[in-house]
Amino acid sequence: MGNLQVVERFAKALSEEDFDTQDALIHDDYVLTYPQSGERIRGRANRRATIEGYPSRAEAGMPTSVGRIIGTNDDFVPRVVGPGWGVVHLAGSGDEFQMAGIVRYPDGQTWHFVFLLTLRGGKI
Repeated sequence: MGNLQVVERFAKALSEEDFDTQDALIHDDYVLTYPQSGERIRGRANRRATIEGYPSRAEAGMPTSVGRIIGTNDDFVPRVVGPGWGVVHLAGSGDEFQMAGIVRYPDGQTWHFVFLLTLRGGKI
């Protein structure tokens, strides 16, 4: 599987809250940084423990909706998926990718996100 396919699978796994697939695509040395809060999460196990501490969409009364990345590399996706994660732009090649989109929270707030993804050995 090529790096673009890894990133596309990761985007889909985010939309579906599929933690097992996310874990399978993440390198052991994974680092997640939230610059707005200063949080830094190192490693697959710590990431999963942090994410699983948040209520799932089902627990929050939000339906799961899965979108798909439409178009070719570096094209914008014309629609945003319902509550939860929605990827609206994916660009990159080789080992470096950028993914941007929105996250809708149960209280109705919408936040924008940007992932700067570096792949090594076929993993994020």
